[in-house]
Amino acid sequence: MDELTSLSNATLDRLSVEHPTYDRTALTPGIVHIGVGNFHRAHQAWYLHRLMQEGLAHDWAIIGAGVRPYDAAMREKLLAQDCLTTLIQLDPENVSAEVIGSMIDYLPIEEGNAPLIAQMADPAIRIVSMTVTESGYYIDPVTKGFDAGHEDLVHDAANPDTPRTAFGAIVAALRLRRAAGRGPFTCQSCDNLQGNGDILRQTVVSLARLSDPALADWIGAEATFPNSMVDCIAPATGPKELALAADFGIKDNALVTHEAFRQWVIEDKFCAGRPDWDQVGATFSDDVHGFETMKIRILNAGHQVIANVGEILSIETIADCMANPTIRAFFGKVQRSEIAPTVAPVPGKTPAEYVDLIETRFSNPRIVDTTRRVAFDGSARHPGFVLPILRDQVAAGRSVEGLALVEALWARMCAGTREDGSVIEANDPIWDDLKSAALAAKERPLAWLEQSNIYGDLIENSMFKEAFSKSLAAIWNDGCEAVLLDYADGVSEKANS
Repeated sequence: MDELTSLSNATLDRLSVEHPTYDRTALTPGIVHIGVGNFHRAHQAWYLHRLMQEGLAHDWAIIGAGVRPYDAAMREKLLAQDCLTTLIQLDPENVSAEVIGSMIDYLPIEEGNAPLIAQMADPAIRIVSMTVTESGYYIDPVTKGFDAGHEDLVHDAANPDTPRTAFGAIVAALRLRRAAGRGPFTCQSCDNLQGNGDILRQTVVSLARLSDPALADWIGAEATFPNSMVDCIAPATGPKELALAADFGIKDNALVTHEAFRQWVIEDKFCAGRPDWDQVGATFSDDVHGFETMKIRILNAGHQVIANVGEILSIETIADCMANPTIRAFFGKVQRSEIAPTVAPVPGKTPAEYVDLIETRFSNPRIVDTTRRVAFDGSARHPGFVLPILRDQVAAGRSVEGLALVEALWARMCAGTREDGSVIEANDPIWDDLKSAALAAKERPLAWLEQSNIYGDLIENSMFKEAFSKSLAAIWNDGCEAVLLDYADGVSEKANS
C-alpha cells in the first residue's frame, strides 16, 4: 500500500479527494461550537465548508470547544491535523470522501472554562452553537422546566466567573460583552430537541437569573435563540471506520462517516448576523416546529422503537434490525398506525412518505449505527421522543398498543441481560435506578411505570397501563420475537417483500 497522507494544511494538495480550495490561513472566526462530535462535523461544519468552497463566509470559521475532560482527546486529535476532518459518505451504492476545513482551532479544556469564556466574549464571535446531547440542557423530565437544583447549576450560580457548564460559560461571556457595551451573540442549539432554541433560551436565561437578574433580562431581550431541525445519521467512529480513510490514501484519526441524507431547517433569528447556509441546501423557515415534529417523532422515536429490541436480541446495528423481518414489520406497524397519525405534513413531504424515507435510511447496511449507541440515554430519549406521541394518542382516544410495547421493550432491556444470557452494560446516566425498576417490573409490571420522573401521570391511564403490563409480561414469558410477531401479525410478509 502507498504511504498514507496525514492531514494538515501543508498536505491538502496531495489529496486525491475533494478538499478545501480556499486559503484556510486567511479564515477568521465567527462561530464557537461547543461539543465537537461526529454529528457537528458531518452537518453544521459541512454546510459552512460548502459555503467557503464557493468563496463565501470566510469570516465565519468555527472554533471548537468543550467543557468536559473527555473533550480533550478530540481536541488533541483535531489540532494534530489542523482541525481538518475527512467525511466519508456511506451511500448503499457508493462510498465517497471529502475533507472539510471550516474549523480552524479548538480551545483548551480548563476547569472554570476561562479560554472558552474569553473567546465567546470576543466581538468577532457572532454565533455560539452546541451539540451537547438531548439530556445536556438541565430540563426537569416531568415539568420540562429548568432544573435549578442540579448540582452543576447550583455551582455555576454560586461561581458565575468560573462555571462548570457550557451554559454557565455562555452567561459569563454575555456578562463580559454587556459590561463592555457589546451586543450579544446568537445561541444556536443543534441538538435533537423539539423547540431546541426555546429550551436553550430557558436554560441560559434561567441560569443567568440565579446570579444576575438584570443580565438575565438583557439576554432575554437582546440575544436570539433560533429553533432548528437537524438531521444526518453520523455513527460513532471505531477501528473499522478509521480504516476507511486508508482506502482514499488518508491518515485521519478523527474521521466521520455519515449517510448521504442531510437536512437543516432553521428559524431565521440571528441577532448578530449569520452565514447564508440556505445557498448550500439549508432551509430557513417560520415553521421549524412542523419539520422537527415530523423528524423527531418518526426518525428519533423510530430509533427507540427498534434499538431496545435489538439489544435484547443481540442484534448489533440498526440496519441489522431492519433486515430482521419481524422487527421491520413491528417498526412499520407502530410508525403507520400510532406515530404518523400524530404528525402533520410539511412542504414537500407527507408523514407516510417520511416513514418510507426513514425505513430506507435505517436499512442502509453501510451505516454501522449500533443499537447500543441509539439505545443510550433512554431516560432522556423516551420522555423526549416517544412519550409525547403516546400522550397525543391517549388524548385522541387512539390505540397505544404499539407504543406500550415499545416501552415494555425498553423496560426489558434495562433489566440488564439479553435473551442469550449476555450482560447489557450500563447505558444510561440513571442506569442503576432503571435496572432496579426493570427487575421489579418482571414480577410487577407497574413498578416500571411508577418512575414518575419519566412517566408522570401516564400510569393513571388505564388503556396504556393495561397494554404495557400485558406486553411486558408476554415478553418475559414468551420472548421478544413471539410478542412482536403477535403484534405485527399480517404485515411481516409485506415488510419483507
